[in-house]
Amino acid sequence: MKRTLQQIAGWLGNESRPGWENIHVTGASIDTRTLKEGDLFIPFKGEQADGHRFAGQAFEKGAAAMLWQEGVPGAPEDRPVLFVNDPELALQKMARSYRQELDAVFIGITGSNGKTSTKDLVAGVLSPYFNVRKTEGNFNNELGLPLTILSLEEDTQFAVLEMGMSGFGEISFLSELARPSYAVITNIGEAHLQDLGSREGIAKAKSEITDGLQPGGKLFFDGDEPLLTPHAQKLPAGTAVPFGRSPQCALQLEAVEASESGSRFRTSGLVNGEFEIPVLGAHQAKNALAAILIALEAGLSTEQIRTALRNVSLTGMRMQTVEGPSGSLFINDAYNAAPASVRAALDFVRSSAIRKEKWVVLGDMLELGSLEQSSHEELAGELDPSDFDGVCLFGPRMETLYRKLEGRFAEGRLVWSEADLSPISRTLSERLPHAPLILLKGSRGMALERILQQLHIQ
Repeated sequence: MKRTLQQIAGWLGNESRPGWENIHVTGASIDTRTLKEGDLFIPFKGEQADGHRFAGQAFEKGAAAMLWQEGVPGAPEDRPVLFVNDPELALQKMARSYRQELDAVFIGITGSNGKTSTKDLVAGVLSPYFNVRKTEGNFNNELGLPLTILSLEEDTQFAVLEMGMSGFGEISFLSELARPSYAVITNIGEAHLQDLGSREGIAKAKSEITDGLQPGGKLFFDGDEPLLTPHAQKLPAGTAVPFGRSPQCALQLEAVEASESGSRFRTSGLVNGEFEIPVLGAHQAKNALAAILIALEAGLSTEQIRTALRNVSLTGMRMQTVEGPSGSLFINDAYNAAPASVRAALDFVRSSAIRKEKWVVLGDMLELGSLEQSSHEELAGELDPSDFDGVCLFGPRMETLYRKLEGRFAEGRLVWSEADLSPISRTLSERLPHAPLILLKGSRGMALERILQQLHIQ
């Protein structure tokens, strides 16, 4: 965003103070810690903190101007300030106005699991051939998405935006704001059950991503998930394109083969070919189908897609391989966890031939509401001593799984710790000379990557 303060005031239906009209703004920030020179600082007033108190600090760091909420005292008289009724609404209104002035093709991505990986895959397959920007970090909500839009350069050709939510109406709002030409629903899992009540509710909420879909746009969705079919059928003919393993999918995932460098897989349907991605897991190969479909829409050839996918770079802690001592290999998938994604990761380790000895470290799965206990207990059916040499469990919720598994594994091969990772790290340290494959999988709040730190593994 490169606009004058007068232009921004016009977006907001406001007026800038005389003398400040031609101040140039080159970005937007809601946090002085990450504010860059030329940014418009947008403060928020909450119960615990008031961002207006950081006005001086913002200008010291190079803010070009700032918004100021009407009724809040202390507005600087000698600085460029725009007065607004509600800074959050003003931020969203600015993003909506800037979006209307951009020619970029917008792509919205949501789903219970795999949003970030799919975002990375889509952006990665397009980036060698187009000017592409994507959501950075977790900027995928009612504040983060507007900031992402305002950060886009005017010559951006594709904007790949992740859309998160915790309740009904949130994805709809983000979709209406971004107005995507293409939308992706990766899958329907169990995250946010405590807010949405059922998987049917989750499917309904995720399907709101089509609310802002541009005329002639397309939805690419998980064709293996029956709960999405009724929502897809409501769209005009040809709008909804399923991908997955099921025969009815327009793009089907065939055999997936793993190696230490990633995954190789075949597709059939709209594209018949073989592809590679530098990340492990059949579920990641399935995420790559959405990237292939969007790349086709962008006019890329199969060979261009194949080359780009082979070289994509994914955000860390998503089936990320980390080499340990003595030939050991860790799979760091510790960014998040829900029953579906845990089962997918376990399926990969179970079928993998990368290492002979296999261990899994599972941390608590959070935000499961009334299904919390049953979801943890049901993982017992996925953990057989014939498939896994050892299991380490971390967190208070994992005690219920530990009790289910007691007696199944040999002594020293089943470990549970409620709050201290040290017993798990010590157990793994003893196994490292045997060159095992070790999966780390848990919700973000469990921070299982700390095990790597405790083992002094980079």
